Amino acid sequence: MIIGISDAWVKHFKRHDERLLERICAILPDCIAVLGNNPHEDAITLNLVTRFHKDKIIRRLFHYWEYQFEPHGIDIHGAAYSKGQIDFALFWDTDREQYLAYEAKRLNVSTQKGTASLATPYIKQGVLRFVTEQYSKDLPVGCMLGYVLDGNITSIYPKVTKAIKENAKLIGLLLPSKPLPMISTAKRFESTHEREQSGGYINIRHALVPCC
Repeated sequence: MIIGISDAWVKHFKRHDERLLERICAILPDCIAVLGNNPHEDAITLNLVTRFHKDKIIRRLFHYWEYQFEPHGIDIHGAAYSKGQIDFALFWDTDREQYLAYEAKRLNVSTQKGTASLATPYIKQGVLRFVTEQYSKDLPVGCMLGYVLDGNITSIYPKVTKAIKENAKLIGLLLPSKPLPMISTAKRFESTHEREQSGGYINIRHALVPCC
C-alpha cells in the first residue's frame, strides 16, 4: 500500500470487490452457457462485462466500467505510453486513476493430454503485473479472477496457493496466502505483496469461480 492511503480507502476497495463478486457469481453461468466448451478467457470476460449494464446493483455501485482497460504511463520525455490491458476495471467516477482492476485467468483447462491447472501462468501473467505496478499503480488493492473451467475449485485452490509459494520471491510475497469467506460459489483468499518500484505493498484479492 502506498503511504498516505487510509485504511478506510482500503476497506472501500474490498467492500466493493465483495459486492461485485456476488453479482459475478450470479451472472457467470449465463455467460458460460452460450460459449460452448473450453471458451477462451477473453470471450468469458467480454460476455461477463457486457452483462454488467443490465445489473441494477453493479450500476448503483460504479459510475462505469471498461473491458480491456488500458492504463497509461508517462515517459521521461512527457509522452504517454500504454502499460498493457487489464481484463476489466470499474470506476467510481470520471477519475481514470482510481479504479478496481480485475485480471482474469482460466484454470483447470481441458487439453488433449488431460487437465492443465495453469496455476503458474495465473501467477506470472496475472499476479506479477500488479506487483510490477503495470496494473493498479498507486492503488492499494487489485483483484484476480480465476475461471475454473471444470468447476473443481477444491482441486485448483491448493495448486494456485502452491504456485504463489513457489514464486514468492518473484512476486514479492510478504504474508502467506490467507483464506477468505466464500461468496456464493467463489472460493476466495488474499495475498500481500511488496511492489517493485514504489516499495509499498498491494493486497490482491483472489476469487476462484466454477464455470461448470
